[in-house]
Amino acid sequence: MPIFRRKPQAAASAPVAAPQAAAPTPGPVTSPLATDAEAATPANLVAGGAIAQEGTLHGPFDAGVEPEGIGPQVDLGSLKIPAVAGMQVRLEIDRASQLVTGVTLILAQPSGISNMQLQAFAAPKTDGIWDEIREEIGESIRTSGGSVDDVPGVFGRELIARIPGQLPNGAATTQAVRFLGVDGPRWFLRGVVTGPAALDDKAAKILEEVFRRTVVVRGDTPRPPRDLLALTLPGQIAAAAAEAQAAADAKARPTLNPFERGPEITEIH
Repeated sequence: MPIFRRKPQAAASAPVAAPQAAAPTPGPVTSPLATDAEAATPANLVAGGAIAQEGTLHGPFDAGVEPEGIGPQVDLGSLKIPAVAGMQVRLEIDRASQLVTGVTLILAQPSGISNMQLQAFAAPKTDGIWDEIREEIGESIRTSGGSVDDVPGVFGRELIARIPGQLPNGAATTQAVRFLGVDGPRWFLRGVVTGPAALDDKAAKILEEVFRRTVVVRGDTPRPPRDLLALTLPGQIAAAAAEAQAAADAKARPTLNPFERGPEITEIH
C-alpha cells in the first residue's frame, strides 16, 4: 500500500511503501549499548549520556545544530540514532538497488515488543510536506478498508491507524499503526510505530525519546522533494556484509572439484 503517491511533477520521487517486512541485513544489528541483562527504561535511555532527564530535548535535530551531550549514537549516515540499552536495530535493504532504505528499532518491554521504522526524505526549502503526506496516508488506509484518526501528539499532528490484516491461520485481524512526522530544514522525518507503543502512552515513552533525539543529516546535494535519504551501514556491519557477499559470490562460481562443499548459510550477529 503506497504512502507517498507519485506526483505529476517531474520533481516528485517514487512512492514510499507502507510499513511492511523489507529485506533486512542478515540478523539484527544490536545497539552498541544494548545488554541482555539491562532492559531499556527512561532512566537508562541514553546510557552514559550527559542528559539525565527524559524529555528535555526538543528534536529531531538537523545535523550541526544538535545540542551537546546528546549521548552515544548509532551513525547510519543520513540518520544518527540514540544508542539505547536493550534496543535492536534492523536495517532494511532494497534488493533491486541494494540501498539501505530504512531502519527499524525493536524494543522489548513488559507490555510486549514494539517497533519503530525511521525514514528521512528530502523536502522543499520553504514548505513542509507532513500535512500533505498525512492526507495521502489517510486516503490510502481508508481505501484499503482501514480507519485513521488525525490527532494532536507530542510532535504535532500524527495519525493513529487501524489497518486490516490476516493472521498466519487465515483469521482476520487489525493492526494498530501510529505515524509520526516532523518537517525539518529541507528534510522530513517519518516514524511508523507498531506494537503496544502504537496505542499505549507508557509503552511509547522510550521510542518517542529516541525519535526526539534523532539527528537528520540532509547534506547539501540538491534533491527533489520526497527523495529518500538512503542510509549507510556502520563500518563493522558493512565489512561483515561484504565478506558474506564475497563468500556467496565465490560459492556461485563453477568448479571442477567434485569434493567441494556446497553452499552454507552465514549468520551475522
